[in-house]
Amino acid sequence: MPRFRDTSLQNSKNTVARKERKKDPKNIRRTIDPAALEMIDHAKENNIITVFERWSAQQPQCAFGYQGICCRICIQGPCRIKAEEGPGSMGICGARDYVIVERNLIRTVCGGTSAHSDHARHIAHVLLHAAEGHAPDYKVADPDKLRRVAQRLGITINGKSDTELAKEVAETALADMGKQDDTPCKFLWTSITEGRRTKYSDCDIVPTSVDRAVVEGIHRTHIGVDADCTSLACGALKIALADYTGMKIATDLSDILFGTPKPVMSEANLGVIDPEKVNIIVHGHNPLLSQMVVDTAKEMEEAAKAAGAKGIQISGICCTGNEVLMRSGVPIATSFMGQELALATGAIDVMVVDVQCIMPATRNVAECFNTKLVTTMPIAKITGSHHLAFDESRAIESSKTIIELAIEAFKARKASGRPVKVPQYKNKVMAGFSFEALMDVFAGVNPENPVSVLTDAILNGEILGVCLLCGCNNLESPYDHAHTTIIKGLAENNVFMVATGCSAQAAAKHGLMNSEGVEKYAGAGLKAFLARLYEANKNKLPDKLPLVFHMGSCVDNSRAAELWTAMANELGVDVPKVPFVGTAPEAMSEKAGSIGTWVVTHGIPTHVGCMLPVEGSHLVWSVLHCIAHDVAGGNIILENDPEVAVEKLVASLDYRAWKLGVHKKAAEQYEAALCQMY
Repeated sequence: MPRFRDTSLQNSKNTVARKERKKDPKNIRRTIDPAALEMIDHAKENNIITVFERWSAQQPQCAFGYQGICCRICIQGPCRIKAEEGPGSMGICGARDYVIVERNLIRTVCGGTSAHSDHARHIAHVLLHAAEGHAPDYKVADPDKLRRVAQRLGITINGKSDTELAKEVAETALADMGKQDDTPCKFLWTSITEGRRTKYSDCDIVPTSVDRAVVEGIHRTHIGVDADCTSLACGALKIALADYTGMKIATDLSDILFGTPKPVMSEANLGVIDPEKVNIIVHGHNPLLSQMVVDTAKEMEEAAKAAGAKGIQISGICCTGNEVLMRSGVPIATSFMGQELALATGAIDVMVVDVQCIMPATRNVAECFNTKLVTTMPIAKITGSHHLAFDESRAIESSKTIIELAIEAFKARKASGRPVKVPQYKNKVMAGFSFEALMDVFAGVNPENPVSVLTDAILNGEILGVCLLCGCNNLESPYDHAHTTIIKGLAENNVFMVATGCSAQAAAKHGLMNSEGVEKYAGAGLKAFLARLYEANKNKLPDKLPLVFHMGSCVDNSRAAELWTAMANELGVDVPKVPFVGTAPEAMSEKAGSIGTWVVTHGIPTHVGCMLPVEGSHLVWSVLHCIAHDVAGGNIILENDPEVAVEKLVASLDYRAWKLGVHKKAAEQYEAALCQMY
């Protein structure tokens, strides 16, 4: 099981009892974001129902579902585990608590894998069609990244054009999605350490294609199939590695099509909305349309001004927002939990959405303000919205149609005299830290071996380690409180932090993604490390370095995996020995479940701040906390109290850094090979 030098943290139990987890459920002001608080009150005054009221109305929630011991897989049920012994301790088919809990978890991982990988498939098709001339508005924006990816995949690059290589890379990606042979997925196999390849082969959890892994997972959990605890757990790990494969494809191919992000300055929170401009919000997760809208808007500024606007203001929500922030500096309006509040300002002319994390209730709020809600994908329609079918072969034309619709909506808004309310809260943000951009910053100190700048700082004790902050928003925890509490606690303990998804947006909104955050919260070692990096790069950076480094959208967690893989290779160990942890302080979606599972499978201790539905089985709890560590090197830390979570994350990093130092010293003293035990 996981070990800590501080043995008081050895207990894997959550410190917050279930009855204490949802305090004051009738108080809908469950956030620390001042902009959100202002808009919650505004919405209530105007009889607009938001997610905050709907959450309150759901309390108390079903205890059986909350613990994961409710089974709806067949239609004999739903079944629930009601007793320790006897017939009530099993479902109608005889499934025990651990079978029900693990089957439900597997289906969660399948859902997350499907979401990420369908996204990746879409991007792979567009890259292929662009190479074949069927999507003329798209082109290879980063030929260097294209060649690096092709070379990593084993594709010969000499003498080939960008178009030829793009076609081969896209075809390799699509093969990883659905090929029928038994070779490992290339985007997985070529991006992990040798130690991980050996581990996955030994455990028989290597996915051969994304589609096969998901179909096998759904089959495995059908009534009358897998009922063995170990087999079910390994099935979940295999599907999660397929999820990583899809995410790696999505990130690599998005960089090829739209450019690999570089440091850029922007702003975040509802104050970025300008009532005097045509306001367009891009929301969802796929950059194929949103990036085109951003690029096209630059060419339509005069049309907006002719309509009486000061120009066009595009802002983002969720990971579509993160994508265009990273590449184009588009400001962030808010994150998942605040999407209705952005509409409630009355200043939004069009909200254009693609897929994932779009609340159906956005339509209700948009209708209150005559805002146009534009859906664009065939699998993500909302009744009553304006559906504009996205056509990749006419991407610019589709984008122009959306912007023209927004300009007309602006004119109608101004003619109506409708009042608007925009909370004046926003913070400066530095984003754009792809893996390549991060290595470029490190190269300012050591151009020959950039990643050693980070690993040396850990070995000499200047910083404790690295943490990936990711995940969603979940009103089980007051909105943004867990994210910001953990960031501040880790900063004080000299932890270098990278972030994705809504966790990154929480940091951005609350001033933790700029240099002011460094001055307020960083420990002495972290301050010195960031100052040294800035001094070596100040001629090419737009500002001083931030407290938290924005690595992109949820699908871009593969960038963090590149970082810990590079660190492992530099240190001469496998990933489970690297002082690296992950945290999803407010996890909510199936995607968070699939990401967390593959992060653990890579060998990273991973904190989840909102309870997974597993408490109904002591055996599954032990698998997540202990057996996962012994087998894969990573483990789940389920802890609702963010301050205790900081202690556990710091303890995990401290133990890894201490143990790595002991092993390195022993190897040097005795002129022996570095110990690989974890």
